Amino acid sequence: MLTVDYDRLGVKAGDRVLDMGCGGGRHAYQALRRGARVVALDADDSEIKDVSVLLEAMIQEHEAGDGGSGCVVNGNALNLPFPDGAFDRVIASEVLEHIPSDRAAIAELTRVLRPGGTMAVTVPRWGPELVNWALSDDYHMVEGGHVRIYRQSVLRGRLDDAGLEFRGVSHTHGLHSPYWWLKCAVGVTNDTHPLVRAYHRLLVWDIEHRPLPTRLADFVLDPLIGKSMVVYVEKPR
Repeated sequence: MLTVDYDRLGVKAGDRVLDMGCGGGRHAYQALRRGARVVALDADDSEIKDVSVLLEAMIQEHEAGDGGSGCVVNGNALNLPFPDGAFDRVIASEVLEHIPSDRAAIAELTRVLRPGGTMAVTVPRWGPELVNWALSDDYHMVEGGHVRIYRQSVLRGRLDDAGLEFRGVSHTHGLHSPYWWLKCAVGVTNDTHPLVRAYHRLLVWDIEHRPLPTRLADFVLDPLIGKSMVVYVEKPR
């Protein structure tokens, strides 16, 4: 399930796309399907090995859009191994909340984005995230965990300070917030709790089939308690 709206970001065939902090690669895969030349970067070597295998498999199975290509890079958000203006589109999904020096990371993302290029930055939304922190220390006080909660004004201010122009904001994954509240209430590692298992089945059903009931629920819940905030910006020409 994607967090970023690719139409809103403007991803098209032939675009050079950076998925910074790619994790399992979901945004990189979708960029490849659109025919983009995608680079999936992550600091976790094991993650990018799996992403590399799947990107290659997609190309071999002709699941990539015309002209699409994909590669992976093991790298650090604070020192991106790319020249200035290397990418047309940049995605940083659920990454900045993990990085103590987020301003330095934003500066690097801005550097590698070409003038006129667009960027989507997603972070946990302030309200739902605050509930998670209140319910459980284990949710965020782990190695590599979340180090801050962003208000929209703070994130937009830091992007603005980097010289990026605001183009819009949205909220998504409204069904996911109650799931994480439940997980935090019963124990974030307690995946066998019957309510957690039942809710997880609901989310899997939603991801795999996108049935009308869950689509309607997302439509209602996203503006209210959407777990993720997505900010779209552009680098001036």
